[in-house]
Amino acid sequence: MFEQSISTLAQKLRDKDISSVELTRHFLARIAKLDTQLNSFITVDEKKALEQAVAADHLLKIGQATALTGIPIAHKDLFCTEGTLTTCGSKMLNNFIPPYESTVTHRIQQAGAVMLGKTNMDEFAMGSSNENSFYGAVKNPWNLDKVPGGSSGGSAAAVAAGLVMATTGTDTGGSIRQPASFCGITGLKPTYGRVSRFGMIAYASSLDQAGPMAKSAEDCAHLMQAMAGFDDKDSTSAEKPTDDYLENLNAPLTGLIIGLPKEYFGDGLDSNVANAIMTAIKEFEKLGATVKEISLPNLQLSIPSYYVIAPSEASSNLSRFDGVRFGHRCENPKDLLDMYMRTRAEGFGTEVQKRIMVGTYALSEGYYDAYYVKAQKIRRLIKNDFVKALEEVDVIMGPVAPTTAFDLGSKTNDPVAMYLEDIYTLSVNLAGIPAMSIPAGFIDGMPVGLQIMGNYFAEAKLLNVAHQYQQHTDWHLQTPSMAKGA
Repeated sequence: MFEQSISTLAQKLRDKDISSVELTRHFLARIAKLDTQLNSFITVDEKKALEQAVAADHLLKIGQATALTGIPIAHKDLFCTEGTLTTCGSKMLNNFIPPYESTVTHRIQQAGAVMLGKTNMDEFAMGSSNENSFYGAVKNPWNLDKVPGGSSGGSAAAVAAGLVMATTGTDTGGSIRQPASFCGITGLKPTYGRVSRFGMIAYASSLDQAGPMAKSAEDCAHLMQAMAGFDDKDSTSAEKPTDDYLENLNAPLTGLIIGLPKEYFGDGLDSNVANAIMTAIKEFEKLGATVKEISLPNLQLSIPSYYVIAPSEASSNLSRFDGVRFGHRCENPKDLLDMYMRTRAEGFGTEVQKRIMVGTYALSEGYYDAYYVKAQKIRRLIKNDFVKALEEVDVIMGPVAPTTAFDLGSKTNDPVAMYLEDIYTLSVNLAGIPAMSIPAGFIDGMPVGLQIMGNYFAEAKLLNVAHQYQQHTDWHLQTPSMAKGA
């Protein structure tokens, strides 16, 4: 059942071949059996899931179902879900039950999907390996000694292992695309502002963007149908009509111009990853596309720029966690200052504390112009590179990460090596354009992701390009051995 598409299961539900309650119980049983090995979930809410499944079956019975009605999904644990624990992977929010619903989860709930629970993540979305969670590291279902990527590693691992049909994720610097690549699934980071950020616990407000994660581009398109659109509760939401993300999935790729940035194929890229990417590009050429070399000359500046801007915004956003109104509070504080200091020291993990300090320093008097302002100027240069390139080509392709998934613990003591894992993804967030990762092969049993980048609000085009590739390859249909027979 877990290996089928959302479209196939939706038809089975409409035909009464299976009920949503039966489908939900099937996935809950898979979580109970397999997630002890993966640690991909922080919260599983069986009671709420079955209640939603009963409601979905009623909608199916009276003919008011959408394609998502009755489909079991999960949400990354930084989307506020009313009445359900929302932790952001942190001790700071270990007891936080939101009194309201995020726009993303509300819209997916309105579409009739069944929420099985909340997935594990790097604390406050800060990390590239999902080893920074207060609830422990997530394991990669293809190899339990490998990381699943971060920060949406729990979401990626849950989809890859067939514990859910699809999940939501968030991408601040690659946190949908990199775990999608490492776990062999499909993940889409939409244009900044395309999906509402209301009720999303913020890391870096000018970079964070929610998106879908699923086995295929078609399944991601189903989620985008529900998620995307203007939201007056979000001041960063784009007041622009949405596309029908399913309508043109089968459009041919004849005449498509693919840009290959020469900077993506230089030093630092594993040769096996490069070969897998070029093999995928050849498949697109068979489908009628042409390839053109392009340049993104400021790519190498994306890491220093990002690691000034994102921590600066994080230091501001995370100042609200002080033990006064919600979340963790230290025991027996001597005074207000003691409560602030001990609450934050106890509640935040090492990586979060590190980024808060870096950001506070960059915003401090005497350093603001030298660091933050300069980083924003570089950001504009990076954006201009993409704008210029996308005047010449329809989409840009390249690797998602320099390597396949690395060993658990291998980079925890080397922050520079960890940050370099995001070299090919950060620039997309700085520019605000959409991008996605799709499975494009395996190296020594571990998945490789192909990154596809496009122009602003061109999510439908990216999904079309990805879907056509997936109609002629079967990488996205592969299943980890640990997921079979459960």
